[in-house]
Amino acid sequence: MARIPSAVVAATGLVGGYGVARWTKKRQLGGAVLAVAGAAAAQQWRRQAGGKAAGALSAAYVAAFAGSHPLAKKVGAWPSVLGVAGAVALASWVVADRNG
Repeated sequence: MARIPSAVVAATGLVGGYGVARWTKKRQLGGAVLAVAGAAAAQQWRRQAGGKAAGALSAAYVAAFAGSHPLAKKVGAWPSVLGVAGAVALASWVVADRNG
């Protein structure tokens, strides 16, 4: 089975978590999607790049989620979510996926 790059897993968690929360009107369900994808990405980051990198990328994932809220007030919800998801995906690719 083909491995899904951690950049895709992380970006999907951020975008999917927001989308699920918005469309179902259940924030907890969106949070569950966000958490499951974040945990899966963190496992990949640890395997591919080590514990320190996984910790840094996990912090970036959480910061992206938190930062998307005030950013959304300036640029809109979807542009905010897509922007932070892209930033996390790029960081994940550079740190963990690029050489794998």
